[in-house]
Amino acid sequence: MQKQLAFLEDSPPKGFKYFPDFISVAEEKKLLAFLQSLDWKNIHMHGVIAKRKVVHFGMDYYYDSRTFSPTTPAPKELQFLIKRAAKALKVAPQSIKEILISYYPVGAPIGWHRDAPMFESVFGVSLENSCTMKFRSDSGNYKTELEPRSGYIIEGEARWKWQHHIPAVKTERYSITMRTMKD
Repeated sequence: MQKQLAFLEDSPPKGFKYFPDFISVAEEKKLLAFLQSLDWKNIHMHGVIAKRKVVHFGMDYYYDSRTFSPTTPAPKELQFLIKRAAKALKVAPQSIKEILISYYPVGAPIGWHRDAPMFESVFGVSLENSCTMKFRSDSGNYKTELEPRSGYIIEGEARWKWQHHIPAVKTERYSITMRTMKD
């Protein structure tokens, strides 16, 4: 018999912070219009093409080899968001080295994982529709809704001791994930 995970609603992992309405409706609208112009790439991982599509700025990440290399710098349309995320992370904007933009069509999940080890702090912004984000570790489980226009930080214990995932989304959504590099 498989053990059923119980997800608590009131005990976020230490190092997870949530910011409702991190951006305005007008800012979200501009970002979504910009995202429509991007050249989306498939994710190839373990011989499978993921349902979600991505665009990288700053650092390009190779999912199969878990390596990275420099790529196109973040465009001007993202600069306000990078500055705001850097302020929330308490780092200089130039400390944000990788920007991952993800498109989740209906039914697209992201499996249980920790972000790649070369990255340190993670700041995400959820766009267009909400989704559930779940966390698990030896010390417990947690889930939360990421509402449209919200932001979140994953650092410290939440970053290194907990895994997270997003179950298959019920409505199309986008996310912008910004990461600092490990020293």
